[in-house]
Amino acid sequence: MKKAFLFAGQGAQYVGMGKDLCHHYAEVNETFESASKALNKDIKRLCFDGPDEELRKTENTQPAILTLDVAIAKILFNKGIKPDVMAGLSLGEYAALVTSGALEFSNAIKLVRKRGLFMQEAVPLGAGAMAAIIGLERESVNEIIIEASKEGIIECANYNYPGQIVVSGEKVAVQRAGVITSEKGGRAVMLPVSAPFHCSMLKGAGHKLSEELDKIDTHSIKVPVISNVTADFYTNDNIKELLVKQVSHSVFWEDAIVKMINEGVEVFIEIGPGKALTGFTKKITKKTNKDVFCYNVEDKSSLEGLLNKI
Repeated sequence: MKKAFLFAGQGAQYVGMGKDLCHHYAEVNETFESASKALNKDIKRLCFDGPDEELRKTENTQPAILTLDVAIAKILFNKGIKPDVMAGLSLGEYAALVTSGALEFSNAIKLVRKRGLFMQEAVPLGAGAMAAIIGLERESVNEIIIEASKEGIIECANYNYPGQIVVSGEKVAVQRAGVITSEKGGRAVMLPVSAPFHCSMLKGAGHKLSEELDKIDTHSIKVPVISNVTADFYTNDNIKELLVKQVSHSVFWEDAIVKMINEGVEVFIEIGPGKALTGFTKKITKKTNKDVFCYNVEDKSSLEGLLNKI
């Protein structure tokens, strides 16, 4: 059966993530040590001991999650579990590209730290917001965005799964979208984020990221990776271009999963902290009427559970 690795992104982090794996698997410890050396910062201590408010800072969250994502993928490869295709949610896309061989980990870890800083600095704190719109289809959400845009910038940030779409933009416009959502029979949940990710307000962050990407080399992709921006496969020639666009463009996660299903994927393995992508995948595949197997690996227990089933 064809397998897909799905890499967790920002928001899934928690203090203690990766600790038991690090104690039992040398490749995890080595990956954390490499990350700490590259950043001159104790990533292991940050992930294992926190404090939470420090881990939640975007410039810390991004390298922390990337490190755990990549470390777990190494375990699975060493256990003989290899994907036919990969994707990652926003930040998670970097883990997919590292695992595919397209990016060197030492470069990627520095990139995502700067990416986090650039995204945070792009918009004054409190000026932007994000909200999950639940219970409405794309057409209705697009109508909401058109109406709310009279108040300011608002765009679709994430197409997560049927019935959950995240909007992003200026706070007043996002709040207005919440009111309209209720009027249409849906529900809007404001997200606890520090910036309006994946909208045009972050184009400046993308420009800065582009300058950093110009300083590094990319390599041939050894395992196919699907882009958030296009919901189609990366090529060896568009890696940097799509990573820049990803900062300020919509994430077509639902479309990416559907693409994988159409490519014959039957086993989805979420890698990294949390189980959000597993939940998303189950909801997406339910709509496609395809039978698939979904697993997540974030700690020793879930890893052993996967190894007993595959």
